Amino acid sequence: MTRSVVHDTFMIERNYNAAPARVFAAFAEPSEKVRWFGDPDIEKNAAHEIDFRIGGTESLKADAPSGGPSFTYDARYQDIVDNERIIYSYEMTMDGKRISVSVATIEFIAEGSGTHLILTEQGAFLDGLDSNSVREQGTREVLDALGRYLGGGDAP
Repeated sequence: MTRSVVHDTFMIERNYNAAPARVFAAFAEPSEKVRWFGDPDIEKNAAHEIDFRIGGTESLKADAPSGGPSFTYDARYQDIVDNERIIYSYEMTMDGKRISVSVATIEFIAEGSGTHLILTEQGAFLDGLDSNSVREQGTREVLDALGRYLGGGDAP
């Protein structure tokens, strides 16, 4: 196997029809986050543990349907400012092989009665097993799920 690493960054912005405290709580409260985070086809009944505090961890282990690969998501919260910012680092594996290591920042900015969310991710994608475009698409889908969970998705 040829070893390689590709470094890349993406940024996604969303507007939600909910106050920053409400959007932040969807990330901060484990009972809420497990209801919207992830791919429901892959993570259905997956083990998902969340310790939301600086230095705390989040772990998700799941198998794709029909005998597909197993995935893990292991994160550590590096910085948290209530209702304003979350910074975390995480690694992902597929069938036990590390496919990426990333640092992500989520900013929650009050805009009228809603929230302008900015997510910036800097990733190291390893050995051709993952890519920035695949990760960005998956993250967009997760943020769409957050919008549905909050009721109404993106504000116009």
